Amino acid sequence: MALNASEYGDIAFSRGRRKLLDSYRAIPDGANVRLAKKTSNLFRKRAASSAPGLDVSELHRVISVDPVEQTAQVAGMCTYEDLVDATLPYGLVPLVVPQLKTITLGGAVTGLGIESTSFRNGLPHESVLEMEILTGSGDLVVARPDNEYRDLFFGFPNSYGTLGYSVRLKIALEKVPPFVELRHVRVRGTRELQDLMAQVAVDREYLGERVDYLDGVVFTADEGYLVLGRQTDEPGPVSDYTDMNIYYRSIQHDGAEPKRDRLTIRDYLWRWDTDWFWCSRAFGAQNPRIRRLWPAKYLRSSFYWKLIGYDQRWDIGDKLNARKGLPPTERVVQDIEVPIDRTADFVDWFLTEIPIEPIWLCPLKLADPSPVEIGAPDPAAAAATQPWTLYPLQRGQFYVNVGFWSGVPVTPGRPGHTNRIIEKKVSELGGHKSLYSESFYSPEEFEELYGGGHYDELRRRYDPDRRLLGLYEKAVKRA
Repeated sequence: MALNASEYGDIAFSRGRRKLLDSYRAIPDGANVRLAKKTSNLFRKRAASSAPGLDVSELHRVISVDPVEQTAQVAGMCTYEDLVDATLPYGLVPLVVPQLKTITLGGAVTGLGIESTSFRNGLPHESVLEMEILTGSGDLVVARPDNEYRDLFFGFPNSYGTLGYSVRLKIALEKVPPFVELRHVRVRGTRELQDLMAQVAVDREYLGERVDYLDGVVFTADEGYLVLGRQTDEPGPVSDYTDMNIYYRSIQHDGAEPKRDRLTIRDYLWRWDTDWFWCSRAFGAQNPRIRRLWPAKYLRSSFYWKLIGYDQRWDIGDKLNARKGLPPTERVVQDIEVPIDRTADFVDWFLTEIPIEPIWLCPLKLADPSPVEIGAPDPAAAAATQPWTLYPLQRGQFYVNVGFWSGVPVTPGRPGHTNRIIEKKVSELGGHKSLYSESFYSPEEFEELYGGGHYDELRRRYDPDRRLLGLYEKAVKRA
């Protein structure tokens, strides 16, 4: 008898879960528990380990999609590319789809993610309805905002696999039409850009036209853009940025009126993946002569990741610099968040002090209502709390994520100098930074910023034998 897609997903998932548990039991006592996976979206090196890891090789599927309930059951290692491929035929997508195809749902939840819907939908973990998690002690628990594992549910985001690994997630989806209408609004000053972005984030419209997607790009202090997207089912011609044309260059213009463009919803979701925002230029992929010869299937983030891996393994970039008489490069690959009214302060400082451009801007606000209100004895009081204990953001406050991904010459005798001064500036402005890349905080600073007391309580409950590495060990010591 033939199996339908949902039945196949259930069977494959059950098989994958058994392999995961068997692999956990095979790890020797006293050895750290890690994932046995070859790929990663982290930009920090990890110490090598000879111990066997957790087998997640069959936990990469969408288990099922419920188009009536508008939810999906998803294995933790499923990429957003595969997730969108499964939901889009129903006219549905996740509430937040991070920019790169290879990001996994489990990775975005435990390591945070963001996109141009975050000003209205928050962060990816806020659309999670329940999580099945393998804890450090080897237990499988189902965490929801209203059950006995609610502390793990709200502590899991930003834990980076140090409290356990997501095996299955149930997430909410939203309906989308086939197209996105874009307006690229040029702004000639960082303060003006900040104020306009704050206004649009609150109003969710600009010049009488609805705004469903909101992000921005800063090229220089007097050349910045807000990109406003509107969902539409109106037919018409669409642009293609998956071949010779480069998306971020299409944003630029010198007119007073917004520049318009249209994309299919799929191409909009992956508009940044083809050129890894603008980072493909480091590999020559934006040179027209090279791009004509570059196979289209390699114009994607997963291939650039391989090139980065080769560079990290053999220090190719630094060796080429040495031949040219240039110093080694300090990698400055970070995403930070500051309150929206401090955006211009940070961007002005950054453009003056750090020789990196362009930079990406993406406003966000915690989802409203929040899952913290589900099952709470006093929903009104719960709504005023900071639910996500390891990455505390103020309810009702808009923030702006600033992304910058490049390198600068090493400062002699001062390892990590540029990253350190960025961390200091972000803290001065009341912000945070994501932990997917190098961090240099002291233990005291780190504990204050990333929920130290709550984190210690969660580790005592879910990993009493310390089988998993700690968050400071992973994020700062790069263990």
